[in-house]
Amino acid sequence: MKNDEAQTAGSQLLLFMIIMFIMIFVFGDPYIRYVIASSLNTILYPVIGFNGRFPILTLLLAGSIMIFLSSFFTHIFTDWKAVGRAQEINKAFQKQLTEARKKGDTARINKLMKLQPQIMKITTQSQSGMMKPTLFLFIFIVPIFTWLLSFLSTLQYYFFTLPWASKVSLYDKSLLFSNWIILYFVFSLVIGQVIRQGLKWISWSERWQNIKARKINT
Repeated sequence: MKNDEAQTAGSQLLLFMIIMFIMIFVFGDPYIRYVIASSLNTILYPVIGFNGRFPILTLLLAGSIMIFLSSFFTHIFTDWKAVGRAQEINKAFQKQLTEARKKGDTARINKLMKLQPQIMKITTQSQSGMMKPTLFLFIFIVPIFTWLLSFLSTLQYYFFTLPWASKVSLYDKSLLFSNWIILYFVFSLVIGQVIRQGLKWISWSERWQNIKARKINT
């Protein structure tokens, strides 16, 4: 059992390293970036490009597409019920351990500490599916991000307005990152949270469970 888990973890790590290497290769080669961006430009520019007039909206929509794909594939390969059970078990374990330490109950602490490897195993197993969508994310998200970089580099007007500044460049750096990257991460956090919670709600809903049960029975 331990060997199987080690092999699974090793395979996931190897896959992650291969994908990271390919990403570095793609982003490091201008010609590959150009080919990918040019190919996607025929699709994305007419839909979310807006002729470069609304770069913030383009950034928002491109980020929304990437976050939706990321959340969707992660949701498909993740057993959220198992994750929820693992969280509840870990929460109960930590509560009992804290109470035992407050009371100075050494015997109880030792007993709980012996259970800790099992708790960690349950948590690891519940999260094992989260690495599976990495390949799908690479196939879809990297090309879109490559197109976004190309799109932003061609903008003639790349300024936006904030309540405290009337003209802020997308390329100016704040907190070590360009403003457009900060905007992308802010959009991603907000939109991603909404999408993930929505997908969780659907998967946990009684209606969806009934639909899945009908499919299994048929």
